[in-house]
Amino acid sequence: MLSQIPINLEKIKKEDLDREILRVGIIAELDAVNLYEQMAAMTENENIKKILLDIAKEEKTHVGEFQTLLLKEDSEQKKELEEGKKEVEELTG
Repeated sequence: MLSQIPINLEKIKKEDLDREILRVGIIAELDAVNLYEQMAAMTENENIKKILLDIAKEEKTHVGEFQTLLLKEDSEQKKELEEGKKEVEELTG
């Protein structure tokens, strides 16, 4: 993983641990997406590019899996995600 886990999971309250684990999973998958897409942009070998972009797409699926679980575990996150969506729609039409 390229980024560091932003918090020490050992210091998290037990009732918050699962949500924090899911957030760390999302961070790790987004890191992987960035890495594979950057490498794909650097290579001139079309076979390597194709495979890297396919793997990046799979990592995006993993982000969705972690996010789905997080939204089930954290009602505030779900509410604020919807608020953010509304704000974008209002600002962009």
